Amino acid sequence: MARQGATHLIEQLIRSNLSKEELDEFLAGLHRPEDRQAYSDLLEAYFIELLNQHEQQPESDKHGVETRPPTP
Repeated sequence: MARQGATHLIEQLIRSNLSKEELDEFLAGLHRPEDRQAYSDLLEAYFIELLNQHEQQPESDKHGVETRPPTP
């Protein structure tokens, strides 16, 4: 799977918006090392971005973290 396809699937997963076909494609990718690595890289970037956003928020706003897909 191309990196762009993995990015789309991860974005849809984060938004809880995967179609059945996308879910099947995502799950199939878990059996391919190159796709697993792409998923891992994208999710790591997403969570690092969330942590950075959280660290930049004023203390009074840190009780909730907005979720959005990673930026490629």
